[in-house]
Amino acid sequence: MSASRFFAGKSVLITGASSGIGRCLALQLGGAGARLTLAARRADLLAALADAVVAAGGPRPVVSVCDVTREGDPEQAVMAAVNAFGGLDVVFANAGFGVVGFLEQLAVADYRRQLETNVFGVLRTLKASQAEIIRSRGNVVIIGSVAGHCATPGNSPYSMSKFAIRALAYSITGELARHGVAVTLVSPGFIASDIRKVDNQGKLHPGAAESMPAWLVMDTDKAARQILRAVAAKRAEVIITAHGKLLVAIQRFAPWIIRMVGRRMAARGRGHRSEVS
Repeated sequence: MSASRFFAGKSVLITGASSGIGRCLALQLGGAGARLTLAARRADLLAALADAVVAAGGPRPVVSVCDVTREGDPEQAVMAAVNAFGGLDVVFANAGFGVVGFLEQLAVADYRRQLETNVFGVLRTLKASQAEIIRSRGNVVIIGSVAGHCATPGNSPYSMSKFAIRALAYSITGELARHGVAVTLVSPGFIASDIRKVDNQGKLHPGAAESMPAWLVMDTDKAARQILRAVAAKRAEVIITAHGKLLVAIQRFAPWIIRMVGRRMAARGRGHRSEVS
C-alpha cells in the first residue's frame, strides 16, 4: 500500500509540528488526506501551518499548543484529536532539540533539560496517546537520530537522549505488538531543519548559519517522504540519509573508527556544533 493510501482519512497527531521534519510531515500527510492534530509550543506557527495544509488541499487540521515537558499538555493534544476526529490512529513523537558542548562546558541542569524534552517528552506523548492507539491498533512513530547510534564529542546530552529513546522504541515494539500496534523508530542523519539553530536553552535563532555543509544535508521533504513510506510499511526502524546509514554500519562493525575520529575531533576542539538530526 502506498503511503498516501495508508494515511488517507486517518487521525494523526504530530508533536513538534511547527518546523522542520514535523512541518513537512504535516504538509505531506495533509496532502494524503490525513486528519491532523498539530502540536507545538508556537501558536502562530501552528496556525500558519494549518492554513498551509488547507491551501494545499488537505482537511483543516486541529491545532493544540503543547509543551511536551509540561504535564497535561500531551493529554490535551490527544483529547483535541479524539474530540475532533473520534479517535487517534497514528502518533508522531517528534518534538525535540539539541544541547551541545563538551562535558566541562555543561552543567547537570543542561543534561536534565535535554532529557526532559527528548526523553520524557517522548514518553509523555506515548503515555498520553497509548489508550487511543491501542484502541485503533494504530502506529507509534518515534523520531530518534543517528546520534542515538553514534556518539561524538560535543554531543553527549543529545546522544544520551537519543540512545535512550532508541532503547524505549526497541523495548515497546514487542509490548505494543501484542495489541496490534506497530512501532517505527526513525533515525535521521543531517536533515534541513531548525535544530542546529536552536541554542542550549531551546531558543531558536532564525538568522544563525547552517553549521553543516550543504552537500551533507538532506532536503526535509525528501526525508519526510522516506519516513512516511517506512511507517506505512510498518518497518520497525529506518535510518534516513546515506551518511547516516554509513555511520551506523561503521558503529556496528568497526566502532574503533568512530572512537578514533572522535578523539581527533576532541583534540582539535571540534564537534561542539556537530549534532545530527
